[in-house]
Amino acid sequence: MVHRSAWKALLALAMTAGLLASAGACGSNGGEATTDANGKPIVKIMITRWSTDIPMKDMAWTKDIEAACDCTVQWEDLADSAWGQQKSAKLAAGELADASIFAFDPGDALRYDYFENLTPHMKAMPNVKKFLDTNQSAKKMVANKDGSVFVLPSDRGKNYRVSTNHILINKKWMDKLGLSMPKTGDDLTNVLEAFKTRDPNGNGKADEIPFNMNRLDTGGFTLWNPFVFLNSTGITTSFAGTSPAAQGYYVKHGKVGSFLVAPEYRQVIDYLHSLMVKGLIPKDAMTRDDAAITAAKTGDGKTAKSGMIVGWSKTDFEKLKDEYVPMPVPKATASMSDSDVTWDYTQDLTELSNHAIAVSKNAKNKDALYKAINAMYSEKVSVQQYYGTIPKDVADNGNGKYRVSDTCYDNDPKTNCTAIADRFAGWIPDHANVENDQAAEALHEADVAYTQNLANVDPIKDVMPSYVRIDSEDDQTTMSNNNTAILSYALGQTAKWIQNGVNDKDWQDYLKKLEDPSLGLNKNIGIWQKYYDEYTKDAK
Repeated sequence: MVHRSAWKALLALAMTAGLLASAGACGSNGGEATTDANGKPIVKIMITRWSTDIPMKDMAWTKDIEAACDCTVQWEDLADSAWGQQKSAKLAAGELADASIFAFDPGDALRYDYFENLTPHMKAMPNVKKFLDTNQSAKKMVANKDGSVFVLPSDRGKNYRVSTNHILINKKWMDKLGLSMPKTGDDLTNVLEAFKTRDPNGNGKADEIPFNMNRLDTGGFTLWNPFVFLNSTGITTSFAGTSPAAQGYYVKHGKVGSFLVAPEYRQVIDYLHSLMVKGLIPKDAMTRDDAAITAAKTGDGKTAKSGMIVGWSKTDFEKLKDEYVPMPVPKATASMSDSDVTWDYTQDLTELSNHAIAVSKNAKNKDALYKAINAMYSEKVSVQQYYGTIPKDVADNGNGKYRVSDTCYDNDPKTNCTAIADRFAGWIPDHANVENDQAAEALHEADVAYTQNLANVDPIKDVMPSYVRIDSEDDQTTMSNNNTAILSYALGQTAKWIQNGVNDKDWQDYLKKLEDPSLGLNKNIGIWQKYYDEYTKDAK
């Protein structure tokens, strides 16, 4: 493992030992050929993806990239599961492709000296330069204090300037049972009890799952977890991407805290437990796998089983989607002011990514590589990366207007759109209009329900802005080590309490342990406060 702080010393040692040639071979290309049979430069690009069913080399738009760089691109497709197993080893060995997509973030570049500073090369990538000059939020997510950029961001466009998390409830069931949209936690409990006892799907079976709740991840608070209900108590969450909310941190009125030790956290635990006791959450909710959760959403495509979920949009229900509508988060108590209720604030984290593409310092054909990257950040290649090949999958109607084909949504393998969606390295500018993006349309429909809740959120004083980063290797290490111990304990207790309940003594013992200096929670809060203050001093 070669950390930036030790790099110069190691390199000097290698020179002294006469091993510089060996050290130089560590990383991309090594002694392999750097040109193809026609003398064109070879560029190697690795990408991590949800699915590798259609290889990158078979996507027609990749030929546009090769034409722009006058090079041969050798793609390496890696499934997420494989990358999760390989990343640490590759970083330790310095075995990087010329460029890597959706693999490394600015934190990796801080810890390892394998990555090229791309700032001096912006003239070779005018599309990238224009992107970073135009979108300051994206730039701040990746730029160091000295202006250096080691990992490029991506922007999938205004269609995705929305929250990532939404509560979806079965409106068909509510209408059948004569129920109104719940305004408080007690209202919601009553609705869910009706879902359980009054056979709203009409099949004569007691097979309804009132709240089809996702389990808690042992590593932190991931997408669509039930603690979005913290917003009903006035704590704003940001459960997406690189947000520190994943480790339990939040901001309120400019002060960083950990909701793990907040009374509002216990309030949500108590509420979820009350639903568990009444049989409104599955008994095995803490351990159910993703397949079981998904099956309960989609069912047989005819008869709904789920009353409510926390999810992406109504498209989660596939053929049953028209039964569901977004539900504004209910107030924790009737006495709360509507102005105190917030919602999950993840707009930048939904639209932008801070780990689109990184370049190895050892890449051999950098001129060709920069041309390839520049092509990726062009408007048309960006649209094709995200949605599919023009004109097969996407119609280019001129003047920045595009339309996604209906065939992209028919689930026919023969007509699947050849795209990499959110795994793209590119920029879809605001002037581009992409019609028939059904995923984005469903997201915007869901987001409308939270307009008032989001209006109660100050995007600086009540949220950790996406551009706030811990840019000290020592602080990163401290945070990481502490978070491992903190979350291991806190999430274990949380899952147990949702299942079995928590009394005052156990809660106080829990607080005492988390606030013990040996666990480092207060130290972590102090670290986040330091960087929050530093990065937002000119924005408050």
